[in-house]
Amino acid sequence: MAKIKPIKGFRPTEELSKEVASRPYDVLNSAEAREEAKGKTYSFLRIVKSEIDLPESVGLYDEQVYQKAKNNFSEFVDKGVLVQDEKACLYFYRLVMGEVKQTGIVCGSSIEDYFADVVKKHEYTRPKKEADRIKHIETSQIHAGPVFLAYKHHKKIDQIVGEYTMHQPPTQDFEAEDGIRHTIWKVDNEAVITDIVDIFEKDVEATYIADGHHRAASTSKVGRMLGQNNEAHTGTEDYNYFLSVLFPDNQVKIIDYNRVVKDLNGHTKEDFLQALSEKFEVENKGQSICKPEKVGDFGLYIDKEWYALTLKDAHRQSTDPVDSLDISLLQTHVLDPILGIKDQRTDERIDFVGGIRGMKELERRVNNGEMALAIAIYPVSIQQLFDVADSGRVMPPKSTWFEPKLRSGLVVYKYV
Repeated sequence: MAKIKPIKGFRPTEELSKEVASRPYDVLNSAEAREEAKGKTYSFLRIVKSEIDLPESVGLYDEQVYQKAKNNFSEFVDKGVLVQDEKACLYFYRLVMGEVKQTGIVCGSSIEDYFADVVKKHEYTRPKKEADRIKHIETSQIHAGPVFLAYKHHKKIDQIVGEYTMHQPPTQDFEAEDGIRHTIWKVDNEAVITDIVDIFEKDVEATYIADGHHRAASTSKVGRMLGQNNEAHTGTEDYNYFLSVLFPDNQVKIIDYNRVVKDLNGHTKEDFLQALSEKFEVENKGQSICKPEKVGDFGLYIDKEWYALTLKDAHRQSTDPVDSLDISLLQTHVLDPILGIKDQRTDERIDFVGGIRGMKELERRVNNGEMALAIAIYPVSIQQLFDVADSGRVMPPKSTWFEPKLRSGLVVYKYV
């Protein structure tokens, strides 16, 4: 069962919340982060992307970068930009993007649950990226960005969160530049905290990493190292938990994660379409954008035309949780045998475009000559993610794109 705990979060003052809150460290490169932080003295990017406050000649993994993150956090605290709550709390965090509304629970999640696979994973981590986050955490002594976890919705939890957010005023509430609304409620009511913690420990068998595999791995490994080096270790120390936000599965929104490919692997357009027709029904849609509307449908953009692709039933026989994914079927029937792309993780001929950028971005990448074709994919469902994680397997790379994304800096966890 899932073990969570309240934490003594550092939070920005209400008037500075919008300026402080930043997008996650891994959705921006350094140049984009520098631009986004312009005019924002207290943007949390100065902590999660602290290289923006150093000369561009300084390497991303230089010791100065991690020390700058630590110093900037200390400065934010010293100046009262970030203030720690006096007692351990839970926090409810609501994001609203258009018609999508999701409310999660900000808390500490057990690192032992992570290692025992009560916190379930669906993708591999990369050693270099993991080492970077470990160094950031060890130096700054904070969990700067939360891990986005999902759980199978529970009626009683829904009721508690719904009633609290309906009757209690939020502590932070603002609309970010991208139009997404972020609202935080501090939950310091002991009875409410106890009820939620108990329900998770008794009724919630697992939580699932939706977004933040590297953050979860890094914080858990740092916590384990601290425990091993602490002769008085009890298991109750703050480092035994990592910063997380838990969302019920019926509120989680996964959108498409599409592919663009640089060339046709020596094929002509006609040969390529002919090869596709052996496994797919292929229909020319001309200039009409072809966004897949159901499992098994794909949209192909090539030579300024759209084609609707529907995988023939004979090729959708697998019930394996990974092999039956549309992204896996695309690899099996198109990317590997026709385009010669054996490994999407390493092949430089393929790139990935999050659906939040829209179908026009796929057209743009092809029309400007950068890519030869684009393939739009129907999004993975949260149940498919659960099935893969429960099987102990991993998804193909870049299978899921979650929106709206959590902002960093709204609740920060100092683990020592």
